[in-house]
Amino acid sequence: MDLRIASAFAVYAALPKEKPAEARGNGLSEVSRKREGWKKPLQSSKRNRRIKKGKQLKATEKLQIGDCILPKPYKKARAEGGQLKHTVCGKEDSSAENTVKERASRRVGEEKRQKQRVSEIPVVKTKVASRLELAQPVVQVLSEIADPWVGSSLEKLLQDLGKIPNSKDRAASLFKWLIAPLSPTMFFSEIWERKTALVRRSNPEYYKGLFSTAEFDQILKENEVQFGVNLDVTSYANGQRETHNPPGRALPLIVWDFYKNGCSLRMLNPQAFSVTVWNVLSILQEHFGSMAGANIYLTPPGTQGFAPHYDDIEAFVIQLEGKKHWRVYSPRAKDETLPQFSSCNFNQEEIGKPVLETVLEAGDLLYFPRGFIHQGDCLPDAHSLHITVSSYQKNCWGNLLQEIIPAALQIALEEDVEFRQGLPLDYLDYMGVQNLDKNDPRRSTFTKKACRLMKKLVKYAPIDAAVDQRAKCFLHDCLPPLLTKVEKAQSVHGVPVRWKDNDAENVAVQIEGKTRVRLLRHNIARLCTEEGNLVFYHTVENSRVYHKGEPKYLEIDPEFTDGVEFLIHSYPNYVSVHSLPCETENDKISLALILFEKGLLVTEKPLIPVQP
Repeated sequence: MDLRIASAFAVYAALPKEKPAEARGNGLSEVSRKREGWKKPLQSSKRNRRIKKGKQLKATEKLQIGDCILPKPYKKARAEGGQLKHTVCGKEDSSAENTVKERASRRVGEEKRQKQRVSEIPVVKTKVASRLELAQPVVQVLSEIADPWVGSSLEKLLQDLGKIPNSKDRAASLFKWLIAPLSPTMFFSEIWERKTALVRRSNPEYYKGLFSTAEFDQILKENEVQFGVNLDVTSYANGQRETHNPPGRALPLIVWDFYKNGCSLRMLNPQAFSVTVWNVLSILQEHFGSMAGANIYLTPPGTQGFAPHYDDIEAFVIQLEGKKHWRVYSPRAKDETLPQFSSCNFNQEEIGKPVLETVLEAGDLLYFPRGFIHQGDCLPDAHSLHITVSSYQKNCWGNLLQEIIPAALQIALEEDVEFRQGLPLDYLDYMGVQNLDKNDPRRSTFTKKACRLMKKLVKYAPIDAAVDQRAKCFLHDCLPPLLTKVEKAQSVHGVPVRWKDNDAENVAVQIEGKTRVRLLRHNIARLCTEEGNLVFYHTVENSRVYHKGEPKYLEIDPEFTDGVEFLIHSYPNYVSVHSLPCETENDKISLALILFEKGLLVTEKPLIPVQP
């Protein structure tokens, strides 16, 4: 990126902006209390009176919606979802904006849309003896009960993934396992951002090892879990969504007392406490090219914790224990399709009929795109533990253009005199809303010139530089990598430095021209130009807590630029230090040593310490 582009981004960065939204599913600390229905924490003696259970609906012989059959009774409207703590409306349901009168316009034609949604579903046989049911906008994969979908255990899968040399292939394999027996090709071409997907496996052990209630309890005992930061206590009854977080640490006695009295528990950043969740998310983020976050939800039998709502993320609901009754609804209008922000809580009357109603059991998966309203409630006979994995928050074309257009305009102002020419003296007399009905030829002339300048702006668009800015933000969002045993042995972490006989040993390693090296992972770092300097952003020193700390980077000397780019494009192959395109042999070794000591570079074979 040349100096003019760097200058344009510097000017744009200095402009006042809306504060960055708080990403749902990544465990951030701040909560919009209005959106979450926050109330004063309940005293123990009052919890039973305040947290009420919903009324039981009459039993039905069969409830069939979207070809999902629920033979058992289920409780009335108790919703929870992949609700991630992030951008929210910030308005309570009682506000003027949420009145029935103002909502009425959104429901125009709702009955007609619902008839189109609940259409007849064709059945297609898959190669794994499962049914693939396609509907608009519902997709279901239902495994035959007599032949459950087994697949690899998570423990074995993660071990096998560690043997795959290319981290991009590693991520693809993990995602394939996550949604099996759906094929990733079909998922991204037909389902992603368009439809819901339900995968039934009849195998409660499929996701075993990812997370459990026992691990939940252990985390509470052994870690400084804070209410409102790491854990939310919620309830939803009689149409009211409330948060009951007391101040301070979430001690097991207090947390389980809330649970026993009908409250749901939401762990906001499980990757900070669970190594397995951290490992899975750090791999998946490379597949999405976007931050992968998660929340964990534990709900008592016969209760729910969240009102109907939609989120601004792609949600993968993974049922770990027990079961939960879910209802999913299509976006109500075009402006709620793939939204940029999460919704406020909805009343049952304003969301229409579900396009998918089902009961998730352990081992099942439910996917729905951002903008799909959802709610889930626990059946009377079982608790529910699920993890919602999320991604693609604020990762659309519009977000990229938000980077490109201001920078392009800054460059155009600096380089093209036409953009700096003054506006007509009298343009206020014939332009503007108050002059819309004026039949003045000057309006047409003015509009045509404005449009021509906007089209001209395209040639100044620094698209690659804007993509680098998006990549920089992505790397800041990312979790640090969890090294495999092989990666650890071949990195700076594997050097056997130690303290012995009152002195440090093995502190020097020998990197020579013949040493073969490569970057640690495919998306571990990004080379950018900022204000004339070369900056190498990376994730190896990121925190497991979202945005705890500033973006991590190295400043690269100009003579190392070609060498860094060579390493980036050579991945996943190992290359000799001698082959790096630097001017001198010393420069080649110096670059390799800098990146190795930072944890960005691994060697093909573990290095042997230099003997004194």
